[in-house]
Amino acid sequence: MLLAIDVGNTNMVFALHDGTHVVAEWRCRTERQRTADEYFVWLEQLMDHAGIEATIASVVISSVVPQVVFNLRVLADRYFHTRPKVVGKPEVKLGVPVRVDPTTVVGADRLVNTVGAWDRYGGDLIVVDFGTATTFDVVDFDGAYVGGVIAPGVNLSLKALHDAAAALPFIDVTKPEQVVGTNTVACMQSGIFWGYVGLIEGICARIRAERARPMTVVGTGGLSTLFAQGTDVLEKIDTDLTIHGLVLIDRLNRE
Repeated sequence: MLLAIDVGNTNMVFALHDGTHVVAEWRCRTERQRTADEYFVWLEQLMDHAGIEATIASVVISSVVPQVVFNLRVLADRYFHTRPKVVGKPEVKLGVPVRVDPTTVVGADRLVNTVGAWDRYGGDLIVVDFGTATTFDVVDFDGAYVGGVIAPGVNLSLKALHDAAAALPFIDVTKPEQVVGTNTVACMQSGIFWGYVGLIEGICARIRAERARPMTVVGTGGLSTLFAQGTDVLEKIDTDLTIHGLVLIDRLNRE
């Protein structure tokens, strides 16, 4: 059984994959202080609750929080007796080229999404990931990662708005019934939702114009399904794209 771990700035996803499909998937907050022993106790209880008795034989990690990786390495070594594959390390092959400026460090999540998207949808893609940051990543015709765009994430923008304006409440992200709000919450929901729809449509249009070729837009991340309700630009929605990419990277490096 493969344990695929996707560490984001806000949350971590742990997924068990049996070689053909995801058996179980769990999420927790990203905390730099959590130890390997705590991870194991948490995982063991969840596996017991799900009735999963399989042995974890391989671990693959994608992390944008470097401080978390050490204890995940200890988790894999101490409890699963395996050396984890950490995306971004020189010894871990991706199977796709990375064509960016020299010395540039690309986020592991963006590389993993490229691998997963290339496998499922081919080349000439824009992958929009709705995470702590909203990222737009360009996958070339041959599967190469060639750069992208980073914008503030939806929840980050909401928090900044709430923190900077004392009179404005913290709200949930939802699609408003109409553009023009008639109360403070409705006005904020409209601004966030339709503002991000405009961001998505505008950036994707500019990338397509700059690339001068047809490009398929793939949305991923928890809020991708919500924003797909407001625009036709998100042609494919693939919420498990990152885990799929991790499975492919693990398979490539084992072979």
